[in-house]
Amino acid sequence: MARGTEAGVVRGYVFPTLRLLVWAVIAVALVYLAFFRPDARADEGGPASPSAVLDSPEASVTRGDVVNTVSVTGTIEADAATVVKSTAAGQVGRVRVAVGDVVEQGTPLFTVVVPVEETATTSGTTSGAPDAAATAPAVPRTRTVTVTATGPGTLTTLDVLPQQDVTVGQEVARVSPGTLTAAGSLTQEQQFRLLSPPTSAEVTVPGGPGTFSCTDLTTGTPAAGSGDDGADQQGFVDPFSAPTDTLTGARVSCRVPADVRVFAGLSATLDITAGRATGVLLAPVTAVRGRVDNGAVWVLGDDGAQTETPVTLGLTDGVNVEITGGVEEGARILQFAPGDDTVQDPYAPGGIYG
Repeated sequence: MARGTEAGVVRGYVFPTLRLLVWAVIAVALVYLAFFRPDARADEGGPASPSAVLDSPEASVTRGDVVNTVSVTGTIEADAATVVKSTAAGQVGRVRVAVGDVVEQGTPLFTVVVPVEETATTSGTTSGAPDAAATAPAVPRTRTVTVTATGPGTLTTLDVLPQQDVTVGQEVARVSPGTLTAAGSLTQEQQFRLLSPPTSAEVTVPGGPGTFSCTDLTTGTPAAGSGDDGADQQGFVDPFSAPTDTLTGARVSCRVPADVRVFAGLSATLDITAGRATGVLLAPVTAVRGRVDNGAVWVLGDDGAQTETPVTLGLTDGVNVEITGGVEEGARILQFAPGDDTVQDPYAPGGIYG
């Protein structure tokens, strides 16, 4: 029993006392660290400075080749039908075609019977008696006008019937040319890179024929109200897109050859090569402030000093830009122009994962 009593005393008094001592030591250590630890900054006599110095990455002006190829995402579109309007006012006579017929420009579609007004005569006899010829009703006279197709293609609508009255300028038919166009919208950067576009493009349709040449390349803006304003149909704009990735409303289009089997509504990519240069001075586009005609780079001196230097610019492929004047080959420049903090989508073309 004595041994049991002694063990109980140890558990009841000694262990709690030891636990308190441990906690007391921990508390004293924390107080010392918080209030009495020597401050390294006091020995230095000033505020703390960073332990590492980050230098701005640099690049150099090199000599190489550049090809200005712009890839535009677009679709295959059916060319708009031409509208046929009545060229005379009168009554429809003979209808010569039907919907679905293939017509050429100038093909007769139907005729219009146009009444001809005559001036009434007032001549009479010398005795005052009425002239029988003057009082007899005149036989109405008419002339026939033929309305023709305004372009070649397939007649898709014909909105006239025999003996129907028509007026001048009334839409009476539509002719679909049956041709296709590859077209796409341009971003701000692409529009600047296509200031002097060529006359053709290379078009690729996923799942379709091989890459084919598309001729009669043109650039322009769509008609008002087309809704092509850089946002989707719900008005959503990609928050990760940079200002240079914003659609401007300008479009590029070219004619699909007749022997290429594609269909309206298919997606397509237009690769447009608007110039190439070999053996020219090049700098990364990130090092240049400006993209067209004139810009500036920051040249690094032997002592590390940065000097803003104006340069003239030529072609660009989106990664490098041609330097036509302002710096020499081998010049050391900042890889990133100061103040260029534009945020780009890493999954966009030319991005880290693009």
